[in-house]
Amino acid sequence: MKMRGKATEIAQRIVDAFKEPGNLPKALAPVFIRRKDDAPCRKWSWHNQLLVALSGTSDARGFRQWDAVGRKLKKGSKAIWILAPCMGSVKEKDENGDEAKRNVLYGFKGIPVFAVEDTEGKSLPGNERYDEWVRNLPLLEVAESWGVHVGTYSGEGKSALGYFQFGTGRKAIMLGTENLSTWAHELVHAADHRISKLTDARPLLEIVAELGSAILLEAIGHSYDADLGGAYAYIQRYAETAGKPPVRSCIDVLDRACSCVALILDTAEKATQAEF
Repeated sequence: MKMRGKATEIAQRIVDAFKEPGNLPKALAPVFIRRKDDAPCRKWSWHNQLLVALSGTSDARGFRQWDAVGRKLKKGSKAIWILAPCMGSVKEKDENGDEAKRNVLYGFKGIPVFAVEDTEGKSLPGNERYDEWVRNLPLLEVAESWGVHVGTYSGEGKSALGYFQFGTGRKAIMLGTENLSTWAHELVHAADHRISKLTDARPLLEIVAELGSAILLEAIGHSYDADLGGAYAYIQRYAETAGKPPVRSCIDVLDRACSCVALILDTAEKATQAEF
């Protein structure tokens, strides 16, 4: 099968995703969560929807498709590449000896599309409420200064109420619930990524994020939203996995969680000073 232009590189991204099967459900979850909205990419093939998800966005369209909904590409926007089938036809004879044409797939070619985060203009239908909520998030300027896009998806009925996307050239925090604890949790993940690259086992990463988010929300005056119960639940699971008592586990991650909180608050302070 022929792969034209960038098609070989694009196809390799799909292959690479399957080399880390644990990441596939996380990447694909927004595809199914948003499956009933009217974004054109929801009608694309599953492999192209995966390529969109792996690029850290929930909506990607071609230039003309964005223009049709009143949005323009931002300067310097980089394309996400998907695969378009190359079709041809062959002549065959049926059992009666009559000649007929049959369409065949003989290869793929790369097609550029662009993420919603790389466009500006009219708000998309149904997004106004969530756009406003995101704009008013505390410490949003921290994520923006780190080049982390913050977006939303419908997390109703799903176990994952938010996630931090990284490692694809596009970093994003996607929120599936209007909950400051979830926002702070994912922001701590983003800070931890800057400090440690998130190379440790997931139980440790989650306890750092949950403990750090509780500390962070207390520090900025949102103690009501600090999920201390959730933090201890993570500590217990981590302790069981590591074979350590909960107190020792708390001590092990306290420095790391506090380093993440300090980085977030220091970044917020610098962003505020830069405005004046």
